[in-house]
Amino acid sequence: MRFSVVHSTSYRYTSPVHLEPHVIRLRPRDDGGQRLTAFALDISPLPTGRSDTLDQDGNVVTHVWFEGLTEEFCVRTSFQIETLRENPFDYLLTDSDRDVPVQYAESLRGPLIPYLRADHDPAVRELARRVAVEVNWQTTAFLGSLSRRLFETMRQIKRPDGAPYPPARTLAEGEGSCRDMAVLFCATCRAMGIAARFVSGYERDAAFGDHGDLHAWSEVYLQGGGWRGYDPSRGLAVGASHVPVAAAADAALVSPVSGSYRGAAKSTMDFSIAMQVG
Repeated sequence: MRFSVVHSTSYRYTSPVHLEPHVIRLRPRDDGGQRLTAFALDISPLPTGRSDTLDQDGNVVTHVWFEGLTEEFCVRTSFQIETLRENPFDYLLTDSDRDVPVQYAESLRGPLIPYLRADHDPAVRELARRVAVEVNWQTTAFLGSLSRRLFETMRQIKRPDGAPYPPARTLAEGEGSCRDMAVLFCATCRAMGIAARFVSGYERDAAFGDHGDLHAWSEVYLQGGGWRGYDPSRGLAVGASHVPVAAAADAALVSPVSGSYRGAAKSTMDFSIAMQVG
């Protein structure tokens, strides 16, 4: 599946401000699941300096810094990408991750610690236990059943601003945005010893709406399959319909644009995403 995306974000200030250094996470991955064929990042005002690096999770991030004052800060990306994973189950589980709770090899437990930090809320742990019992403690069945259950039982809402809600709040209220549901999915997986992380990116269905938006889902680490996506907002295992951009144990570490400014001004943000899928 081929995606062509133009994503623009503009911050406007009521009076001139000085932009502090910013971090931009808007370059999609280029890996075994997708092939990035074109990418451009345009920033206004023109940064004094720019550095493209890999962060702690292997995401491509751009650090920029500025001089002088401005009343507007604009970030525009355009890219073309081909997603390759038509079959989200093209792997073989090992003995260590065939059943839950997962028992990773000792050599993996250290690197996976950030993704294994469990939520100790009793309701989240009970949800994990109930799903595990229903599927006879089988890992793949657990992941699929959990994704479908959240999709079928949670009311999906649009919440343009703010950090994801804690998983216990989303579960108690029975509703959430895609990022809330992704955090809940991660927490429930971690309760069963499955390493899980939050993912930000683009998804095919947004191309058919009036106003495109970024999407959030989850990835779990399977020793036999590496990082594999599950989208509880769609109730499915992630294949070619999703374009991951950045992933981390903490949702705050995948923010598309992060930074601050100095000045007494107030700010407003506008964004637009135009997407074509073929």
